[in-house]
Amino acid sequence: MKLTAKAANQAEATGKQYFLWDDAVKGFALRVTPAGAKSYVIQYSRPDGRGKRRLTIASADRVNVSQARERARRLLAQADLGIDPAEEKRDALERAAGDPTVRELSERYLKEHAARKKPASRTRDKYLLERFILPPLGRRRVSDISRRDLIKIHESMTDTPTQANRVIALCSKMFNLAERWELRPDNSNPCRHVERYKEKPRKRYLSGKELSKLGAAIEAAERAEKAEERISDSAARFFRLVLLTGARVNEILSLRWDEVDLEQGALNLADSKTGEKSIPLSAAAIKVLEDAPRVVGNPYVIPGRRNRKGEPTHMTNPAKPWNVVRKKAGLEDVRLHDLRHTFASIGAGRGMGLPVIGALLGHSQAQTTQRYAHLAQDPMKVAADLIAADIQTALDHRDEEPKEAEVIQLEDRR
Repeated sequence: MKLTAKAANQAEATGKQYFLWDDAVKGFALRVTPAGAKSYVIQYSRPDGRGKRRLTIASADRVNVSQARERARRLLAQADLGIDPAEEKRDALERAAGDPTVRELSERYLKEHAARKKPASRTRDKYLLERFILPPLGRRRVSDISRRDLIKIHESMTDTPTQANRVIALCSKMFNLAERWELRPDNSNPCRHVERYKEKPRKRYLSGKELSKLGAAIEAAERAEKAEERISDSAARFFRLVLLTGARVNEILSLRWDEVDLEQGALNLADSKTGEKSIPLSAAAIKVLEDAPRVVGNPYVIPGRRNRKGEPTHMTNPAKPWNVVRKKAGLEDVRLHDLRHTFASIGAGRGMGLPVIGALLGHSQAQTTQRYAHLAQDPMKVAADLIAADIQTALDHRDEEPKEAEVIQLEDRR
C-alpha cells in the first residue's frame, strides 16, 4: 500500500509494535508502538554488509507523511551510495555538541570566566550580552560567526561608540576562550580587524564655584520639604565621602563600618577594583564619618533597605538622589564618577605628583593617572608667576621708592 495521511491517522495501538510499509518508497514506513505512539522510519542495509538498520526520521505528530517520504528518499539514497545515515546523524549530533550556540558560549563564559570578575563587571557583561549580542547571535553556532556579523553589530551602535567598543571587546574575549576551549580553530577570532571607534576620554572636573553650588545643593536637598526634592542623610553622606576621598562609587556604597579606622584615619577595604587597599582619610572625611549615625544590625556606612531575605544591605542605586542634587545645583552634565575626577584634578592643580595622586586613587597602572598630567602645575610657570607678581606690584606703585634689593654674600669656594 502507499502510505497516506489517512492511513497514518487511522493506525491504532494493538498492544504490539507494527509497521505500515510504503510501496512508493521501499524501506519507508510508519511505526506504531504498543502504546500507540507513531513515528516515520527507514530501514536499509548497512554499507558494511552487517545486516539491516532502522533509523527514525521524525514523530508523526511533527511532520506529515509527504515530508517524511521526501526525507526518507534522501536518506535511502545515501545508503545506496555507501553512506550510513545513522552514522551521519550521530556525527552531526557530536559536532553540534562540540559546536555550541553563542548563547551557550555566553553561559559558559559567565560561569567559568566572569565569575572571577567584580560584581559590577559581571553585571555590565550580562547587560551587554542580553541587550546587544544575544538578540542577533544567540541562536547561531559559534563556528558560524564571522567578522561581518560583528561589524554589523558594531556599526549599528554608532550613536554610542564607547559602548560599541565594549561590546566588541566582550565578544573578543568570549571567542578567545572559545579557541582555548577548542570550540573554534586557533587564530579564528572573528573580532580581529574589527576597527574600533575612536573614544574621546571625558574630562569633566568641577571648579571651585561649582563645588560650592554642589555643596549648597546637597544641604538644601537634605532639608527640602517636598519629597521629590529631598534626599536621605545616607545619600548626602555618600556624595560627601566620594568627594572627600576620591574613592570609587562602589567602594563607598559597599563600605562597612569594620573597614573604617578613625583612629588611624583610613578606610581599609577588604576588596576593591584593584584588590585590598587602604584609603587615607582627611579631617573633613573623618568628620563626616564621626557624625554619621549607625543603623543597628546594618554593617554598612551607607545603609539601604533589607533585601527579600530580610538581610541588611547598602544603598545600591544612588542615581535618583544624584539627579535631584545635580539638578538643584545646575550641574546636570556632571556624573557621579566626575566627583572622583574632581578630587584628582584638585590634587594635580595643587602641584601634587602623579604618583601620589595615583596612590590616593588606588590606580594599579601609572598610565591611568596620566590623564591628570595636563592639570599639574608647571614649576617653571609657578616661578614665572611669582616673579611677575612682584614686578607687577612694583609697576602698580610707581610713586613709591623701590625697595633696595638685599644682597647676600655667597661664600667663595674657589
